[in-house]
Order: sequence, then C-alpha cells, then structure tokens
Amino acid sequence: MSNDPLLQPYQLKHLKLRNRIIVTSHEPAYPEDGMPKERYLAYTVERAKGGVAMTMTAGSAAVSKDSPPVFNNLLAYKDEIVPWLKAMTDAVHEEGAAIMIQLTHLGRRTRWDKGDWLPIVAPSHQREASHRAFPKKIEDWDIERIIKDFADAAERMKAGGMDGVELEAYGHLLDQFVSPLTNELEGPYGGSLDNRMRFCLDVLKAIRKRVGEEFILGIRYTADECLPGGTGKADGLEISKRLKESGLIDYLNVIRGHIDTDAGLTDVIPIQGMANSPHLDFAGEIRAATDFPTFHAAKIPDVATARHAIASGKVDMIGMTRAHMTDPHIVRKIMEKREEDIRPCVGANYCLDRIYQGGAAYCIHNAATGRELTMPHVVKKADIRKKVVVIGAGPGGLEAARVAAERGHDVVVFEAANDPGGQIRLTAQSERRREMISIIDWRMNQCEKNGVVFHFNTWAEADTVETERPDVVIIATGGMPHTDVLSTGNELVVSAWDIISGDVKPGSNVLIFDDAGDHAGLQAAEFIAKAGAKVEIMTPDRSFAPEVMAMNLVPYMRSLQNLDVTFTVTFRLEAVEKDGNQLIAHVGSDYGGVAKQRTVDQVVINHGTIPLDELYFELKPFSANLGEISQQQLISGEPQAVVRNPEGRFQLFRIGDAVAARNTHAAIYDGLRIAKDL
Repeated sequence: MSNDPLLQPYQLKHLKLRNRIIVTSHEPAYPEDGMPKERYLAYTVERAKGGVAMTMTAGSAAVSKDSPPVFNNLLAYKDEIVPWLKAMTDAVHEEGAAIMIQLTHLGRRTRWDKGDWLPIVAPSHQREASHRAFPKKIEDWDIERIIKDFADAAERMKAGGMDGVELEAYGHLLDQFVSPLTNELEGPYGGSLDNRMRFCLDVLKAIRKRVGEEFILGIRYTADECLPGGTGKADGLEISKRLKESGLIDYLNVIRGHIDTDAGLTDVIPIQGMANSPHLDFAGEIRAATDFPTFHAAKIPDVATARHAIASGKVDMIGMTRAHMTDPHIVRKIMEKREEDIRPCVGANYCLDRIYQGGAAYCIHNAATGRELTMPHVVKKADIRKKVVVIGAGPGGLEAARVAAERGHDVVVFEAANDPGGQIRLTAQSERRREMISIIDWRMNQCEKNGVVFHFNTWAEADTVETERPDVVIIATGGMPHTDVLSTGNELVVSAWDIISGDVKPGSNVLIFDDAGDHAGLQAAEFIAKAGAKVEIMTPDRSFAPEVMAMNLVPYMRSLQNLDVTFTVTFRLEAVEKDGNQLIAHVGSDYGGVAKQRTVDQVVINHGTIPLDELYFELKPFSANLGEISQQQLISGEPQAVVRNPEGRFQLFRIGDAVAARNTHAAIYDGLRIAKDL
C-alpha cells in the first residue's frame, strides 16, 4: 500500500472512501429540463473513472419551487429525477467511487422572474446585491413548507442511490437565517444564535428522520462571513461545535467568506493571481476545535497543496474541484507516479464565470470537460501513422500537435516566434495572469514526450510545408490586432497588444477604446495606469469588458479603482486627429445625436484580431478538401471526410484566431476536435 497521505482510505461512518481527494459539490449547468441526463452522467462518471474517492454533484439542487435556479441546476423537488439519479449513482459506484449530492433552498439568492415566477423568500426584505431581487419576508407557513421540501428532496436522493446529502448553507437560505446581517425575524427563528440556528437544525432533524441514521448527512457552511456585523470567527467556531453536538450530521465542509457580491464570491473561490489555499488554515482551526470530520475546498489546484492539507491533519478530505474539471484523472496519475502529466488548473475561472453568465461550465484548456459524449480525455492511437504539419505554436496549434502526437502521428510544428505561446505569452505578461503560461508549458511537455519536432524562428511558407510531404496541414497562425476601426486617424492609434508587450510606452493621458471587451483592454489599462497615467476606458457597450465576466473582473477593479481610471459606457470612438503633440478624439454614440471630443496624448484600440491567413489561402488549392470542414462531422465528433479535390496532396484545416477572433478555449477546442480523429 502506498504511504502517500492522499492515497490513504478514510472511513466516514459506514462509508469507506478509497483515498482523500473529493470533488466538492458544484453545478456545471449541464442538466436537461432540470434532470441529470446523459451529458451530466458522462461528466460525473469520468471523475469516478479517474480515481477520485467521492464526487459530489449539484451545487445545488433546488428543493422548492420558490427556489428557482438562476442558471441551469438540478430540480430535486421533482419525482422524475430519481431514475436519472439512479443511473448516475450506479455508474459512479461501478467505478469504485462514492457519490453525494448537495441540496439547497436559495432564499434571496435567486430571482422572482425565474421558474414559476413565485415570490422569493428570506428572513428579511433585504435583497442580495448579486441577484438584485427583493424577497418576501418569510412566514411561518413558508418555513414549515420548506422544511418538508428539504426532507422530501433528501428522500428522493436516497431513492436515487446517493451515498448521502450535503446541505448548502453559505449564502443560501440556511445561512440567511444564521447570519445576523440577513435575519430580521422575531420569535423562534430570529434574534439569538439559538433562534437563528433553529431553522437549520429543524431541516437537519426532518431529513434525518426521513432518511435514517446510516445515510451520510453533511453541511457546507461559512464559519466566518468576513463582514462587519455578520457571523464572525468566534460565532463560527460556536456554530461548528453546535452542528457537531447536534448528532445530526457526519461531517463539516468549511467555507470562509460571503458570496452576496462578485467580490465576496471571488474571495471565497479565488481565481488566478490570488493566493492558493487561502482558507485551508482556517478549516484546520475548525477541525482542531471540533475534532470532527472536516472537508474543505477553495483553490487547491495542485497535488502538493492537497497532500499538505491531509498530511498536516488540517482536514480529513480535500476538495480539488476546478482541478478535476481541468484533469479528471488526477488520482490515477498520482497512483501511476505520473504527476508531471497532470493537466494544471490555471485558475482562469472560465468554468464558473460561464455558468454565472448563463452558460455551461467549460475548462479554459480542457475542451473535453462537459463534452465527454463526443470528446476524449484520453486519445486513442490511430490505425495509420500520418505526417502532420502544424503552423503556429499558440494554444490551438499546440493542442492539435499534442493530440496528433498522442494518436501516434509524426508531427512537426513551425513557429515564427522565438518561443511558443502566441497570445497566451502576451497575456502572461501581467503578474496576475502569469499562471496562464502553464497552458503552454504543459502542452510543450506533452508534445516533447511524444516526439513532436519544433522549428522556432521559422516563418513557414508554402514551400516549407510542401517539403515535409504532409498528409495533414493545420494552420494555427492566430491573428494580429485589428485597429483599423476609425473613419480617420487609424495611423495615430496603438493596440492594446503594443502596450502589454512593452513595444509602445504608455502616454500620460490615455483613451482606451475597448469594444472587444476581453482581457487585453483591461490589462493595457492596468499597465498604463500603474505607470502613473490618467486613463479613460470607453466602450460602446452598455457594460465594459463583458468577455472578462464577473469573477475575473474583481481583481481588475480592485486595482483600477485605486488608480486614475474612469469608465465610460455607451460611447463610440469615431475618429482621431493630431493637434500638435496632442490627439483629438471624436466621440459619438450608437444611440445617435452625440458629438463629443477628448484631448489626449495616446489612443489605444482593443478590437480583437484579424486572421493571419495568407498561408492558408496559398495552400488551399493544393489540398484534398480545399480547406473545407464538415460542420456536422465537427459537431458530432466524427473524422473529417470532405474531398473536393481528388488530386490534392493533403488535408488542410485552420483553427483558432486564424479563422476569426475568439478565445483560448475556442482555439483549444478547435485543435482537439480536428486532431482527435486524424
């Protein structure tokens, strides 16, 4: 038996967990009609195949109709969920893992115009900043109904084969009762800590009565809201002890912080550029004070941190949830002593930011996550070895090269720059986004292990490609900044890339026109403002940087709001003219009737990229498919079989920004789904 702390089994009541790593409850927003159907099952089972001790699903499943999900969650209040759960739990158990589910009533953390348009309820009329809806102050009959809803839902989960249920408290209705900031009730459920905890304990009692003593029951809760007037650390320790002493639960899952604002949520679930494991020591304090099984997860991205968490006795089970979205086979690779092959979570938070914006969760650099029905996590060997030439060593090109090499093909990559990385190497210039370079480093390591040949400082031309006698050519040349967007004065502006790369020094009074709305605009603003300049960020949109999304926006705002930066929405830069050593910026509006001017000394444009596609079009006439991609075969995950030119000498594909300006995930997804069937 291994002496690795992470690989030691753990006995949780009657349930023997095969190691110490769990995937904590989260909702990837894959349900169909509120049910965990084939896609949800495939995603969940993949983590079980990868060796995790226990996977917890649904963050969180709704127990009541007046707890409508604000994104695509499971609906635990429907009887028809039981057979779907049974299929999933059986499949997970067959892989040797345990499975639990998280239940909740959202309280005020939702909206009345979702679901059945029922009034939302909370122990006060205070709205939550994130979701903006004003709740009805909960009544006695609401409380009785919701307690029963929790018990009914737990009974369904048990019928569905779950090993247990975890209650989501922090930020949700249970916590809204406990926190003095959100509980304005009088009488049995408001006032003293005893009264504020009563609702939670009543829910636990009702569930325990319904599911029996053997069923695992836990709670994920905040033991310190980190808010003036809220549940503080001393209260949190007392709450933790009372939960244990109730005899109703089997473990504590500790959180520190609050989630009622984007900033609060980001501190609870930190993103790249923020400290790893910021709340682990606090969870350890709870474990020491209660001497009770304790779970924890919050930016535990790497095996070393997880191993320390267990070896030091801070927690009994450690959650690596986003890390398992990046690589579902972490435990298997640990067991096989292949930790260097683990795909690293870079904390980009593309997964969570997407679901909070109404999309499905995808990992920024594992395009198979959430697409297990059509995309492989482990690539199969090809029947016939081919020569594959890739032009460009950005994320898309490297993914195509990696996958083709793992298929067993002879792969050659040409890159014009000194180093791999493309736009990621540029974005990693910001200290806070430095972790992004791991996307490139991991792929380079995997490519080199599989014999990919690289030619850097090489501008590939048609003859370069033809000399290799390829069977397949993949153009991943990316794009260049598109700044030619003004009616006049395009020659007077610089790009956001020029600033980030250091090719152009920041001015002292700068206008950034950002209608791409991605990281580059805000990165450039931060570079310029930190150099001491006055900066205005202007966008024609009704909000700025929409592609950055909520949680990634938080660290930018914490930086930029402390610098000389202003934000202007709904205005469009139309033209620039020179006036001595100054620039006159002419500003209009898509809404019409506006003509303004700004006098600045530098104008920066962030308007996406224009494809570098000359080589593609030069090679196109000589290819068998004339560059055509079958959309249906691409979508369904089938090999590309288009033949438009029988005399063609190779298949030709282009991916990523060489097609059109998109993002890192799109480029990697392109690379995976083209190369996996070569």
